[in-house]
Amino acid sequence: QVQLVESGGGMVQAGGSLRLSCAVSGRTSSTYILGWFRQAPGKERELVAVISRSGAFTYYRDSEKGRFTISRDIAKNMAYLQMNSLKPEDTAIYFCAAATRSTAQFRRARESREYDYWGQGTQVTVSS
Repeated sequence: QVQLVESGGGMVQAGGSLRLSCAVSGRTSSTYILGWFRQAPGKERELVAVISRSGAFTYYRDSEKGRFTISRDIAKNMAYLQMNSLKPEDTAIYFCAAATRSTAQFRRARESREYDYWGQGTQVTVSS
């Protein structure tokens, strides 16, 4: 069984930074694609960033490009989301998710249905 646990959320002022962490257990790090998603109140869950199995490839939504950085430490089975220049509209619950099926593909990893394990989420609140 794969488990994902997010941490690092909190409250920050606009323009500030936070670093989210995702600890993964039950699966070797290099065998799954990992994504960060977020869900704001009253809105659908949306993709924030994706990183490939090897860590060599990343994808970001346009609104996060240049502000957020996704990374992973394969040896530690950890993933991270560095968020800079935060805006009030970044306020949401942030989830990490793993696509562990052997058929999972990076090009499809923008869709939540590609992921089969999810963490419980961590709250990020950005005040203006």
